[in-house]
Parts: sequence; C-alpha cells; structure tokens
Amino acid sequence: MLFSSKRAIAAAFAFAGAQALHAQDSVRYSDYQRAESFLGYNTSSLVKNLNINPHWTDANNLLYSLFENGKDVHYTLDPSTGKITTTNVIKNDPPGMFNGRRLSTRGVVSPDGKKEAFIRNYNLYVKVIATGKEIQLTTDGVKDFGYATDNAGWKHSGAAVLRWSPDSKKIATFQQDERNVGEMYLVSTNVGHPKLEAWKYPLPGDSIVAMIQRVIINVDQPKVIRLKKDPDFHRGTLSDDISSSGTFDDVDWSTDGSQLAFVSTSRDHKIETFQIANANTGDVKEIFQEKVATQFESGQGTINWRYLPESKEIIWYSERDNWGHLYLYDATTGKLKNQITKGDWLVTQMLQVDEKKKEIYFMAAGKEAENPYFQQLCKINFSGKDLKVLTPEVGTHKVQFSKDKAYFFDAYSQPNIPATYVVRKSSNGDKVTELGKADITDLVKTGWKAPTPVKLKAGDGVTDIYGLVFTPTTMDPNKKYPIVDYIYPGPQGGSVGSWAFSPSRGDNQSLAELGCIVIAVEGTSNPNRSKSFHDMSYGNMAINTLPDQIAAIRQLAEKFPIDTTKVGIWGHSGGGFATAGALFRYPDFFKVGISESGNHENRNYEDDWGERYNGLLQNSDYESQANQTLAKNLKGKLLLVTGNMDDNVPPFNTYLVVEALEKANKDFDMLIYPNRPHGYGPDAYYMMRRRWDYFVTNLLEKKHPKEFVLGK
Repeated sequence: MLFSSKRAIAAAFAFAGAQALHAQDSVRYSDYQRAESFLGYNTSSLVKNLNINPHWTDANNLLYSLFENGKDVHYTLDPSTGKITTTNVIKNDPPGMFNGRRLSTRGVVSPDGKKEAFIRNYNLYVKVIATGKEIQLTTDGVKDFGYATDNAGWKHSGAAVLRWSPDSKKIATFQQDERNVGEMYLVSTNVGHPKLEAWKYPLPGDSIVAMIQRVIINVDQPKVIRLKKDPDFHRGTLSDDISSSGTFDDVDWSTDGSQLAFVSTSRDHKIETFQIANANTGDVKEIFQEKVATQFESGQGTINWRYLPESKEIIWYSERDNWGHLYLYDATTGKLKNQITKGDWLVTQMLQVDEKKKEIYFMAAGKEAENPYFQQLCKINFSGKDLKVLTPEVGTHKVQFSKDKAYFFDAYSQPNIPATYVVRKSSNGDKVTELGKADITDLVKTGWKAPTPVKLKAGDGVTDIYGLVFTPTTMDPNKKYPIVDYIYPGPQGGSVGSWAFSPSRGDNQSLAELGCIVIAVEGTSNPNRSKSFHDMSYGNMAINTLPDQIAAIRQLAEKFPIDTTKVGIWGHSGGGFATAGALFRYPDFFKVGISESGNHENRNYEDDWGERYNGLLQNSDYESQANQTLAKNLKGKLLLVTGNMDDNVPPFNTYLVVEALEKANKDFDMLIYPNRPHGYGPDAYYMMRRRWDYFVTNLLEKKHPKEFVLGK
C-alpha cells in the first residue's frame, strides 16, 4: 500500500488499532490514505521516464534524460548519424521563454530581442532592453479605451496584446473600446471595509460589448496607422477571446512587414472575413468570407490558417464538408484553388508550413479505427496529393520538431499504455531511433491499474462515444458499486481531456478506491469529431451531454458491477452547470451531485460564451436553459460550491440557484470559498476532501474520517 510519504509512519501506528473498531458502514482513515496514494503527487514520482525533457538545440541535436540505475542520465542524440552520447546537462528554454520568444510580466519582446513593448496608463510603450530607454508609442489611450489591453469578460490582466512584425519595426495591435460596456463587481471578505473589484464584463444581449479598432504602429519613428475599416468585435476564430493563445490572435505578418493579414469574426461567430492590410497606409482589402449556420472555429488548440505572401496564397481551415479540413485560396482574387485535405477525419492543428516545398505538417484525429480521439502527425502537399501518416503507431502522438524541421521527437501513448519515445525523419516518418519508454513497474506494484477505455452509444442510440472507466483496484465482481460520473460537457472540451497516458486523472481513481466506479465520458457536442457531432446541442447548451451520460451508465452496467440506483455526478465550471442540471432535469436518475462554480445562467456569464454556442440572445431561449428555472425539481442531495471572488464565472450564477431552491423549500448543501477565484487556489485540496466526504456520506451511505488532510 502506498502512503503519502510525510505521514506514512505516523499513520501506520496511530490508526492500525483503530481500524478494527470501525463498523462495515464506515470508510476508514486508511481507505482515505489509499485513495490519496492515487493522486498525481504520489503516482507521478513512481513512473520512471514519465517525461524525458526533450529539447532540440540550434545544432539540431536532441537533448533528453532517462532514469537509469537510480539516477537521471542525460543524453545527446545526433539524428543525422543516430549516435547517442552522454552529456552533463539538459538545456531547456530558460524561464520566461515560449517557443524561443521571451514573454515578461510587463510586455512582449521583439523578434530581434532588442525591445519590449508594454502598457502604461492605457498607452503603449517600448523599452530598449540594452539601455532601458523607454519610448512612448501612443498618446491618446485613456481608461476603457486603451491600447493592447487584455480586458474583456473573464480575462482582465495587465498584459499587452500585440504582434511584432518579423523585422521588429512594427507592431500590430488595437485600441479597445469598452467605454460604455457594463461592469462586473466582486467584493472581498475581510475585517474592515471590503474591497470592490470592478471591471468590464459584457453579457449576452448587451447592446454594447467590447470592440477593437485595429492599428499598426511604427516603432522607430512612432506613428499610429489606423486600419481603414470599422471596429471589430473582441472575437477570435479559435475561441472566445482575441488573445486566447497568449498573443494577438488571427493576424499574420508578411516577412518584410509590409502587409498584415487578419480575420474579423462576427459577434455570433457565424461570419469570418479574411482581409489584408497595407501596413504603411492602413488600406484594407477584403479577400473572402466564410459564413456558417452555427459557429465557426479554425481548429483545435491552434489557429489553422496561414497567409503565404511569396506565393500569394492562403491556407484556410473550414468544416464546410462536415469535417475540419484545409483549403488553398488565391490571396489576390479570393478564389478557392483546391481542397488540400479531405475525408471522414479532421485536421486538429497545423504545425508547420513549408512554403518553398509546398508541404504542410499537421495533427489529425479520426484516422485510427481504435479511437477517433487519438492524434497522428501527417504531411501533405498543397495540391492535396502525397498524404502521409508520419506516426503510424496506435495512440495519441505528441511531437516536437528540430530547429531545421528535418526531424521530430515523438511521444506516443494511450490512456492505459505508457509512452514510447522515438525520433523520426520529417520527410517520411522513418524511425531514426527509439529513445526509451515510460516505466510503470513501481507504480503497478502499489496495486495501481489503468482506467479501462470504452466505446459506447450516445443518447440517440446511434452515435459512437468514448470514455474511461475507473474501478476499485480490489473490485469484487459479486458486489454492486455506486457510480460517480465526472462531467465536463464542453462544448469546447470534454470530460476525458487528453487521451495520452497519465498515471492520475484528477481524483477519479481515488474516488474509485473509496468504493465507487467512476466514469469520464466524452459526450456528443464536444470537439475533435465531425462538425455535425460538435453541433448536436448548438442553441441549447443545457443538454450538457446528459442523455449521453445516462445512456453510457446504463450500457456500462451491463459490463461492470454498477448499481444504477446510486448515481452520483460532479463537475466544475461547465461541469458544475451540468451537474445541477442533471439533478434538476433527471431527478429520478441522478441522486447525488456536487456542482462547483457552475455557469448556471448563461445570461450572467460573459457575452462571447453563450453567443458563440447558443447564438444571440434574441435567437435562443436562454431562459429555459437556466438551472434556477428547474430547481424546484430537486429530489436528491446537492452540494453547491463557489468562490466569492470568482472572476470567470461570477458567484451570482450560483446564488440564483440558491435563491430558487430556497423559494421552492428544497434542502441542499452549500460551500463558499471567501476571497477565492474560479479554481479555489490553495483550497483546491480542501474541496477535494469535501467531495470525497460528500459522496461517501450520501452515495455510499457510510461514515467518513473526520477532517482528513490532503495535499500535505
């Protein structure tokens, strides 16, 4: 049995005698200890080579480390010869580096490393790094109408949102207009006068939301060039925020800095307009538009469009044939030249574009029969010919290219199969060498076992869905177990998340050790599948994959010893919305729920979320989707949780449900975290322990240890 190292000896003596005194209706202290042993801070250290720290040098050698004979051994691979030698140190990007581009808390460093752009008093400045000299670039920025500001909805930081030109002489950014946008308010909990936090937070249906006026700024001789077009909505092609990737999204400079390609997204995400601006005059030419019936997205995890000024072409991502694929456009005429990728699978991330060789490297999902969520690296010609899968092994592949792009590091795994590490040639995927594998021998000795991948039918009885099942390591096949459904309904993500190997997935296995069977199922309306799959609940997010979860549980009960009269469910954020909805909409099926920080009322959540997945307020019935309207249906046990300083999903979402439950004379439980944000910060482990207690008491109907301490 594996114990938390800091308490193992004390626990063994203090509670060995006490265990015998507990009745069968109790979950013992030692059971909580065993559950804790399956959390990530205990399991990760028991996997040798869980991460071998790969790093490509400028000389195109790969540095990595393996755990051998009780210590880390560092190696260097020369992929051109296949020769491996030992080395003294692993050299990774220093702190503050991201793909070789330094980011600071104040601003963004230029490509040549000589200047840093930052915001002061709503205006944009640059600092010459060598001398510390500061140069003011703009002068008319004011409160709520500042330059490069990262403040709209749940994001409100002091970071600068901008994109340097490749020659470090220009900056693409915007002046963001929030002067008449509605505000959000939170109040601290403390002795004395509370602190009021107020910031701009537009809501669905608001007549005024955040807008951006695009500008290009000459740096050496400061000059602001306003693009000659109407302001754009604060929207992106990939997600709700124009800076969701950490930089200014949906802009692409030409190499010489003379042109800026960009995409404008409509408020409801249904119209994307590709444009090219003259960086010297601000003139803008519209190249083409794409309109969709639901919501447009340009990929999964990466924006999948590129402007290629040398060939005057555009690589564009579209789901127009029901699958996410790449298309080649003429950048001069805006005419489609040809579809590049096609088939019943999708491009998730475009990683590399070789404009000279006219080749594209990309990750694809859905090409493996075993599981459509497994991703592989592929290569194809601009013409759509010569498609080649470069990572043929079954599983999810994570790749990292050498500096010259001639080779790549590949780590592939499955949820129940640890990673194998190899280096391959980019030209054809041929294996240069295998570097090693993750070793779970010590982990397995503790009794650990991997989750079981499952393939099921969705609520419609037709669509295939996939998930993971976590069972007690000492499961008795002759005994029926309550089931806990961990849910995150998306629609921008799902319950499983990565389909790569991980020794722990939150506390799923820990809950199983306490006497449950736990599931995480990717329901319909989540990404990485077809467009029609993703759109199954467009316009009604309250569906929340719940029919799929119910169907999955009933099917799994035919294969696993599940007691379908004891169904629990929990989730955070969107999962909190889904959890309360489960108990209100299906009160005879779901008996116990823990709803953490849920966006129960999407009219009270930032504008872009609801307007993207539900449509504009006037076109969708937000009222019927709100959880407080159904609170009167509660029959089971419900724990509502929120942090009172949650600037992502404001706590008022939860309070609306509380008010409705009280008016309906319903019993429920509630937990509030004073001064805590969306994820509860240092109280996250306290929340986890309270989650265990709640399911033990109300689902397992047993007693639990008092005030067990996690995370120490």
